[in-house]
Amino acid sequence: MKIVFLLSLAGILYAYAGYPLGIWLLAKLRPRPWLVDRISPSVTIVLAVHNGIALLPRKIQHLLGLDYPNLQQIIVVSDGSTDGTAEWLARQQHPLLKVIILEQHSGKAVAVNAGVAQATAELILFVDIRPEIAPGAIQQLVGNFADPKVGCVAGELTLRHDGHDAASAAVGGLYWRYEQWIRKCEAIADSPVGVYGGFYAIRRRLAVPQPTGMILDDMFQPLSIIRQGYRSVLDPKAYVYDTWPKKVEGEFHRKVRTLAGNFQLIQLAPWTLTLKNRVLFQFVSHKAMRLVVPYLLVLMLVSSVALSPVSPAYAVLAVMQILGWTGAIAGLSNRLPVMHRIAAPASALLLLNAAAVAGLYKFLMTRGPLWKIWNSTETAAPDCDAESEDSTPPAPAPVAPGVDIGRELCNDSKR
Repeated sequence: MKIVFLLSLAGILYAYAGYPLGIWLLAKLRPRPWLVDRISPSVTIVLAVHNGIALLPRKIQHLLGLDYPNLQQIIVVSDGSTDGTAEWLARQQHPLLKVIILEQHSGKAVAVNAGVAQATAELILFVDIRPEIAPGAIQQLVGNFADPKVGCVAGELTLRHDGHDAASAAVGGLYWRYEQWIRKCEAIADSPVGVYGGFYAIRRRLAVPQPTGMILDDMFQPLSIIRQGYRSVLDPKAYVYDTWPKKVEGEFHRKVRTLAGNFQLIQLAPWTLTLKNRVLFQFVSHKAMRLVVPYLLVLMLVSSVALSPVSPAYAVLAVMQILGWTGAIAGLSNRLPVMHRIAAPASALLLLNAAAVAGLYKFLMTRGPLWKIWNSTETAAPDCDAESEDSTPPAPAPVAPGVDIGRELCNDSKR
């Protein structure tokens, strides 16, 4: 039991603290900065949407009003929409706008592949229907492609928390800043294993068709580009704004979908767990270990309870764990403001690990395409259309010619 306890504790500490500190140290000791310059390559925007009529008119207006000077195409793919999205798109006339109507609902991977096949620009910028792109953000983002070894660039996601409950705000606040910090350190050391899928760009010639049914295009595509010998990087000044589910139930379902997608990624792209994946160490430490942590937490609790009769220290540890998880559950079920906020970090940790277990269940038990377990557009539309009056995004700082930003990235964790 002692061995079980110690191994479980070691695995948990490595996943949440050891690896993040290790990748931070590697980024400090062996940074790999990349060149950023003011360039304006041609850009094709690809947006896949299913039943998005509630948000689509505003989104198209937003995309057509972007300030990037060399925007060549905006490709919108309707993936089997049944709410009038396809009909509305068919009526739109604009020189930049290209509409693709897929009659059958086949999932985002098929829709994105259809859009990529019609892209003609040097770069493809993938966007989602909710996020708002800040003025100058595309110019900032594409400047990273001045480095010929950069094949994928993601922007900086800032989440709005107006009206969110404490647990979902903790996931989108403290946890997301922690996650972004790890990704930035990975980018300095080499490349992050995933990017924010609502605003990232790739070189068109490096695009790899996604397997049918793939959920996590924002992991598969960057990893495929890394596999070709290029880097995936982040730009903390290319701002994009989004709102995640406001209630803990919605955030739980969002995380279940994402974590089920991690299992699917390994199934559909098994090379991610081989030496063909240049960032295999990061992938295992950052992603695979997170999928194991829920079971390590259970083993640590069970082993400490089993050892309590023979050791007061283990008894104290067992009581601390029981009280901690009880508080986390109370924070989720009891919406009293004070308790809810105090317990929010523990509730967020419980939510994330419960979602990993549920994600495995969904992956194993779902019949038919896995993408059917969640429809982000339909779920998000009622909550995410509203904005606070103070949500106007700041324009990113201009890119100075020939600047290496890699050394500054890892320290920028408060944005």
